Amino acid sequence: MESIHDLDSRYPVIYGSTGTWTVLIPIKKLESFNRMVPNNKEFPNILLENSRASIHPFCLETKYPDSLMHARHFSSPYSGTVEDPVTGTASGVMGAYYLNYIMSGIDSVKFTVEQGQEINRDGRVFVEAYRIDQELMEIYISGNAVFVKEIEI
Repeated sequence: MESIHDLDSRYPVIYGSTGTWTVLIPIKKLESFNRMVPNNKEFPNILLENSRASIHPFCLETKYPDSLMHARHFSSPYSGTVEDPVTGTASGVMGAYYLNYIMSGIDSVKFTVEQGQEINRDGRVFVEAYRIDQELMEIYISGNAVFVKEIEI
């Protein structure tokens, strides 16, 4: 993101968690994602409410017609990674976000999040979100794992 003008002001920036805290940042255009360069070391200085959170920009414009959202995931500097190619916990938060802010008049949704294309790791997460009441939702995520490479830590 190069400018505040890349933000989609129709929707709020929020913290959310389905296991790990992340900040969802709505972006207007898919083309903005190719320009994003994370500076993870600065996250604790910027994310004052939760300095250990990750940053998860997303948009409703997608590369693939069967996807509803496109995302990237810039990891917390405490996680040991810079960018996650596919992020289930953040995608789960996107399900709740969709029901609360994008389509607040519906009680359930099923969709696909595409992620990782900018780092040559074409990934998908399948999301299901169900509103139980105003305060509570059920969130399910699924996908398929593939062997990429073996590393020693």
